[in-house]
Amino acid sequence: MTDGGSLRERLVDAGVDLVLTGGTASVGLREIARRAGVSHGAPRRHFPTHDSLLSAIARRGFEDLHARFATATADATEPRAQLAAAARAYVGYALDHRGMFELMFRHDLLDGAPQADGGPRLRETSLPLFRAIVDLVARCRAEQDAATAAAAPPAAVTAAALWSNLHGLVQLWTWGSLQVVLGADGPGAESPGYEPLFTAVIDAHLGPVPA
Repeated sequence: MTDGGSLRERLVDAGVDLVLTGGTASVGLREIARRAGVSHGAPRRHFPTHDSLLSAIARRGFEDLHARFATATADATEPRAQLAAAARAYVGYALDHRGMFELMFRHDLLDGAPQADGGPRLRETSLPLFRAIVDLVARCRAEQDAATAAAAPPAAVTAAALWSNLHGLVQLWTWGSLQVVLGADGPGAESPGYEPLFTAVIDAHLGPVPA
């Protein structure tokens, strides 16, 4: 790696740390430069805009999530079990890495231009994750009876709806809203955690597990 490439990685490393600890609002080029031990102007040579820096940071998040999906699904053999494992990895990642999770899907903020280091555009890093979910949904459909499969929406629509549901579950759980409506926030109340909700989401989009 060239010195320029090494500096770029140091800047991204600093940005990742900032996002994980303080969220997107904490990420500025000056603070990135300070943490990387370079001049205020140095980041501009690699990231001409704030969006390009955020995109490089988000790319790291997608690479991490890709790896987590692969690990989570490695031991599952059935499509439904693989899909549930991938969905659980997604929820777990979102709850453990709030700042990065909030950044990764903000395509209104992120820069879709080619990466300065020659890597793929952000959408080319993120779309394979969604395509993997679509493929798993389609494989689950193939195991359903013909009438059920025919009545279901296209696999991409189901995958998008499932993703939306999981994303909403994470957000509302983090905000404490689901605990309120489920009565799990009162004195002495014991929350069962989000697992029953997670199971209900999977069943809502794939149907209950066949007997």
